[in-house]
Amino acid sequence: MSDLTETKTTTQAQAKVNERFDRDAGGAEYLSSGLALEAAKLDEADELAGLRDRFVLDDAVYLDGNSLGALPTAVPGRVDDVVRRQWGSLRIRSWDESGWWTAPERIGDRIAPLVGAAPGQIVVGDSTSVNIFKAVVAAVRMADEDAREGGDGVGDGRDGDGGGAGGRPVRDEILVDATTFPTDGYIAESAARMTGRTLRPVTPAEVPDALGPRTAAVLLNHVDYRTGRLHDLPSLTAAIHEAGAYAVWDLCHSAGALPVGLDEHGVDLAVGCTYKYLNGGPGSPAYLYVRRDLQPRFDSPLPGWNSHTDPFGMRPSFEPAGGALRGRVGTPDILSMLALEAALDVWDGGGDGSRAQSQAGTGTGAGVGAEAGVTVEAVRAKSLALTDFFLRCVAAYVPEGRVECLTPVAHAERGSQVALRCDDAGDVMKRLIQQGVVGDFRHPDVLRFGFTPLYVGFADVERAARVLAETLRSAG
Repeated sequence: MSDLTETKTTTQAQAKVNERFDRDAGGAEYLSSGLALEAAKLDEADELAGLRDRFVLDDAVYLDGNSLGALPTAVPGRVDDVVRRQWGSLRIRSWDESGWWTAPERIGDRIAPLVGAAPGQIVVGDSTSVNIFKAVVAAVRMADEDAREGGDGVGDGRDGDGGGAGGRPVRDEILVDATTFPTDGYIAESAARMTGRTLRPVTPAEVPDALGPRTAAVLLNHVDYRTGRLHDLPSLTAAIHEAGAYAVWDLCHSAGALPVGLDEHGVDLAVGCTYKYLNGGPGSPAYLYVRRDLQPRFDSPLPGWNSHTDPFGMRPSFEPAGGALRGRVGTPDILSMLALEAALDVWDGGGDGSRAQSQAGTGTGAGVGAEAGVTVEAVRAKSLALTDFFLRCVAAYVPEGRVECLTPVAHAERGSQVALRCDDAGDVMKRLIQQGVVGDFRHPDVLRFGFTPLYVGFADVERAARVLAETLRSAG
């Protein structure tokens, strides 16, 4: 960068700082820290900054994308087309002509590169809870099959030593993340009862020591929803396989925020939602990943006509379809599913909805979203920079002793959110929202701030920390 360019950039950044400090009361108090100026310069250099224009945003600082992602600008137009033309004019013809029938696997192939999976292994549909149920029960059934056959399963160290005394399955235990989002635990407990297993809650750190010949399946969260801690998916998956069990991962708080590497690390089954970092909209459908070599053995506890090899044959007996289609159940939720498809255009660096529309009915374009546009690696780099900068700003601005950071400082252990323990956290968050800083609160005392690099900037981060400090000071 030339001296002239450097001077111009600094001047522009300073102008933005001055404008913002004129607008925000009390801002001058912090100008000397240099953090506001640094934020402006970081935004000037941010290669992803232009993506912010692909979202519907206002003057508020939106740090709740780890709960509900912002609306991509492409979505309203696409939904309007789906409702007025595809449904209103084409009606039933749209199942074929508009690509409705193939949407679950087509959109699954667009999510695949964002979680490190090759095409043909992800199907979109149902809720995260339903997909967790499918995955856990299917994992237990595969463990049973290993035991009956007395072989080594899929070659991941499964010893399959047959049934136990009195017909009791040898692998009679399911491990579940003790710190998990409650629904995962509820579903795992129900799956355990239905399959005659014992459910054993353990923390992710305790998993290696808890594994043994009784373990059938392990359900873990990639990122802790409360603290933002990133768990070691590669090493935990390897340990689970070494013990002869199956690994099921919940990717709700990691997909679209950081590299996952499902194929690279040999994950057996995975589920995730699409309304957080994938910005699919409230209640948008979840997805199910079944590793390719396990697909012939995937025995869904919820077989439906959509997962039948001949869905329109209307046969009385069930014969599962091949591939990831085995994860389908009933009729796809087309309105929300196609809204999600349009939202994924952001990853192409476009976001005008044209890609989603052109692919409908063709089944093309599997997996090119992240490759041709925004990479997960670039998003991860910015995520770490944003959270690093937020922690610096909090340390500089917030009165000592008023908050405690629950999120690990180490990059290898941090997701894309920062959780701060704070007295009266619920009331503090309400006041932050009233002042234009939107995060969320988790009982009893946790402030959560989610950082979606596609639309959050460094000036947002600095402002959020500064308003937090002002709010805490005003509370006395």
